[in-house]
Amino acid sequence: MHVGISQIESESSKKSIIHSLDGRIKLIITLCIIIYAVYTTKIPVLWIMELYLLVLILVSKVSFSYAIKRVLLILPFGGFIALFQPFIVPGVVIYTLPLDITITYEGAIFGILLLSRLIVCLTAVVLLSSVTPIQEIVNSGRRMGFPRELALILSLTIRYLFMFYDELERIRNAQKTRCFDIWNKKTSYMWRLRQIAYTIVMLFLRSYEQGEKVYFSMLSRGYTGESDMYREKKKMSFNDYLFIVLTLILILAIELIRYFYFI
Repeated sequence: MHVGISQIESESSKKSIIHSLDGRIKLIITLCIIIYAVYTTKIPVLWIMELYLLVLILVSKVSFSYAIKRVLLILPFGGFIALFQPFIVPGVVIYTLPLDITITYEGAIFGILLLSRLIVCLTAVVLLSSVTPIQEIVNSGRRMGFPRELALILSLTIRYLFMFYDELERIRNAQKTRCFDIWNKKTSYMWRLRQIAYTIVMLFLRSYEQGEKVYFSMLSRGYTGESDMYREKKKMSFNDYLFIVLTLILILAIELIRYFYFI
């Protein structure tokens, strides 16, 4: 399961109704969905929100398998917390494992709730990054009032990520031409570990040199501590307003159904 930076950028460059929306709208909707997912305590509500996000993925023409892979790659980092809940939350015991390890009903429900929240939040973030170029996300945040220093740091970080990725690929290709394989058990483990350390040091030195070049280039073009990013003035269209209204109506409808039918 592998998802590269170049694939992420290629997905965000596709053409669809969702891709054409203003970056500020997509950022606001993502934040609203994440906040609502953390706020709600009803598992069916989270399933409805996840279904809505999956529909948006299909409408945006983003590869469904690609989106699922990205969610699954990040899920284990927080999913383990949910897996432990049935064993640590007190309540009615529904099953007893060897060594007197008990599984409680309340713990299982809470674990499913945490896992559902995590899946919804990750799907929302994956959808945002799949339909919006990373630089546009930074620019949209700046137009919404993000601090100038934070936006500048994020903008430079994005550019360096792609540069580091390309540099790492060149180093790996050079190693492959010399028959270096990290998984080849015929060679000494310490020797392979040493080669990996050399690669990390080489990447660090090249990135440091590139950082110096970029900084001096910025100074030569008049950069100072008060410099600001260029922000393109862009008016929101009817589709932008329609999308945010439909999403808010969906959230309101879910709340009304939950209130009257106690889901």
